[in-house]
Amino acid sequence: MDLHLGGKVAVVTGASKGIGLAVTRALVGEGVTVVAGARAAGPDLPALMADGRVVFVPVDLTTPAGPVELVAGAAALGGVDILINNAGAVTPRPDGFASVSDEDWDQSIALTLMAAVRTTRAALPEMTRRGGGSIVTISSVNAYLPDPLVIDYSAAKAALTNFSKSLSKQLGHAGIRVNTISPGPVETALWLGDHGVAQTVAQAAGMKPGDVAANAAAAAVTGRFTRPEEVADLALLLASDRTGNVTGADFSIDGGLVQTL
Repeated sequence: MDLHLGGKVAVVTGASKGIGLAVTRALVGEGVTVVAGARAAGPDLPALMADGRVVFVPVDLTTPAGPVELVAGAAALGGVDILINNAGAVTPRPDGFASVSDEDWDQSIALTLMAAVRTTRAALPEMTRRGGGSIVTISSVNAYLPDPLVIDYSAAKAALTNFSKSLSKQLGHAGIRVNTISPGPVETALWLGDHGVAQTVAQAAGMKPGDVAANAAAAAVTGRFTRPEEVADLALLLASDRTGNVTGADFSIDGGLVQTL
């Protein structure tokens, strides 16, 4: 299926690893020029930068200036057709709500919610000038599956999904579509790497990280984690005109983890 994405310009936040890296790689494969934002390029992004299809902009997206600088990189290439709001992080709170400080809350909201708000705000004039576009925001099943283990992350993701739905109602007439993707556990360092969810929970519970991950996978009816490339494929479909009348929607990709309607 031709997604009709060739020649477009995309901005991807959190592009150096995990889902963001998979989305960046997939967009490049479709002929898209990607302006990739992250604090550091990491070990994998430079290979995608070699042919000029990826322009890396080192930014701190938790600051007001970071998203503006990132979008300016895309404006220099002609504008923004696609925005993938992917930046985010989670810190498990095995000691409970009382252990989550004001600073912890501020950090979660700044990266998970405000980075997307600010990047979207910066990108909208460029999308409008181009005559429309698609905004795809990576939320989480925790937006509607609250978990005290990740209480601040859950709250921030719920706000992110709500923000995206509200924005879709304002922008539809301008040809700008806004949708969210809500993954369950994904095979990334956020879950499986050093200091990731599995390791942190295992240390607190006296378990092995592999067992924590296996238990999480078993909670899905498919019995496995989602792969980053699967999230990327869904993001590209939503970014394309193949879903030209889809806006204000949320798409779960969780292996059947959430079993309610």
